[in-house]
Amino acid sequence: MLFSYLAHRKACQTKQTERQQRIDELGPAFQKPLSSIEQSIINQSVRQTVSGVQSGELDPNVVLTAYGKKALEAHAATNCLTEVMISAAQGWAKDCNRKGPLAGMPVSLKDTVGVEGWDGCIGYSAWVGKPALKDSAIIRLLRDAGAVPFVKTNIPITLLSFESFSDVFGRTLNPHKHTHSPGGSTGGEAALLAYGGSRIGIGTDVAGSVRVPAHYSGVYSIRCSVGRFLKMGSSTSMPGQEGVAPVYSPMARTLEDLGVFWDAIMSMRPWEYDHSCLAMPWNVNKIEYTRTPKWGVLWDDGIVRPSPACKRALQLVVDTLKKNGHEVVDINPPSTVEGFKIGSQLILADAGKTATGPIRTFESNDPGVVEAMRMFRIPNFLRKLYAIYIRYVKRDPLYADLIAGWEEKTIAEYWALVAQREAYKARWFEYMQEEKLDFVLTVPNALPAIRHGGMKDGWKSCGYSFLFNILDYSVGVLPVTHVHAALDMLPLSTPFKARNAIERDTYRWYDAGDMHGLPVGVQVVGKRLEEEKVFEGMSVIESLLKKDGMAYSLLNM
Repeated sequence: MLFSYLAHRKACQTKQTERQQRIDELGPAFQKPLSSIEQSIINQSVRQTVSGVQSGELDPNVVLTAYGKKALEAHAATNCLTEVMISAAQGWAKDCNRKGPLAGMPVSLKDTVGVEGWDGCIGYSAWVGKPALKDSAIIRLLRDAGAVPFVKTNIPITLLSFESFSDVFGRTLNPHKHTHSPGGSTGGEAALLAYGGSRIGIGTDVAGSVRVPAHYSGVYSIRCSVGRFLKMGSSTSMPGQEGVAPVYSPMARTLEDLGVFWDAIMSMRPWEYDHSCLAMPWNVNKIEYTRTPKWGVLWDDGIVRPSPACKRALQLVVDTLKKNGHEVVDINPPSTVEGFKIGSQLILADAGKTATGPIRTFESNDPGVVEAMRMFRIPNFLRKLYAIYIRYVKRDPLYADLIAGWEEKTIAEYWALVAQREAYKARWFEYMQEEKLDFVLTVPNALPAIRHGGMKDGWKSCGYSFLFNILDYSVGVLPVTHVHAALDMLPLSTPFKARNAIERDTYRWYDAGDMHGLPVGVQVVGKRLEEEKVFEGMSVIESLLKKDGMAYSLLNM
């Protein structure tokens, strides 16, 4: 036990020292403020930068220096970086494909992404010093496209949190408000993008891990369906977990950049780099409507009501669409609670053993994951008694059902859950067809960004994002507004009364005054493999908000 602790502390110190040395070794050029030319590069769209490199007007290393300096500035403010690859990237930039669809464009990466010779330890100290032996599929594609991977970004240990903290890398702060989380598990990426230290990046999503950070930090993402995006060759906290399959997905500072990034990657035929990718070129022009698109609104997932701030953002989008002639209806789909029950058992069918297995003695874990593991460690007969108490004494059948299901599954039980998942997906498919819905609108999470440590109570509140992982739908998040202390207060006239334990614990962390100024996003949901359609839906919303004078203001550092 003592040896494990000492090894843990040594690994953390080694990694943090290594990171700082890589920053210090970059030399004085990276310690100076951005020049006017470098600032103009940072302010360009991805399309403009790539065009400049392709034409010879921009040198890829000048572009890299600008983004490297801004990324280091973001890191100093938010602790968002893990692997600082800028020195190596100078060589990559010099030799990049200057005619590719991402020529000379720096790309940031979630810590999990496999880059040959670089760690992807996911915050586990036991994985420090174990670099990837070869590039992952996405890195090989990016290099061929002319892109320049330059930094990797922070995550929570186990990847199972909407915060981003580990003993190895420390805690990432929200650039809008340092007391609050930038989200997780792709939180470092969201913080970097929001700060302006990158314009395009790669994340992952198994329960909202690109969408909640986009919502918390005020950036853009589209969670793709399984098979649409490259994933092979990277590290993960739960290898083989396919009950609720994780996906890699792009993130961006602006919606325009997100569309260009998707188009560029798909133009490289990713199915020729990764056997898990479907041969589906990106083509927004193929979208044809025989009628006016129909938008359904999911106001409540039946578990946690949206906070006033998040509901106001959703209402703003709904009102804007209606005002501009779109058909928008409230929906009552197949039980969202049922989907959550199925998914929560599938994703941790092994009782969390795989994700927590690499954690060393005395190594910090996310407080929400700690609470979840306590549930799994309760003997089955005591758990059943506790569930009975919650059901009949506390009169909380929803939470009682969840507690009863939090136990390690046998193979037979796991297969039965997969069958339930497929039947549930079929019901949603039929509902979407019957109602002729093109999109579903809902909040990305019940709350805006929470204070650090909030996952201890809020770890169960992921239904609005997790639902669409279970269904494997294509889902985008775009920032819409900011929390307003006066507009988004809980009403004083009618004291808040929680419907269940999850809602009670979640709302402990809602404080509109404390959250004032934080971003608030909206989810745009399409059916499976409808990433282009979702992008178009996001574009419609953003253009209408701009037309009506309600454009979202990006953080300008």
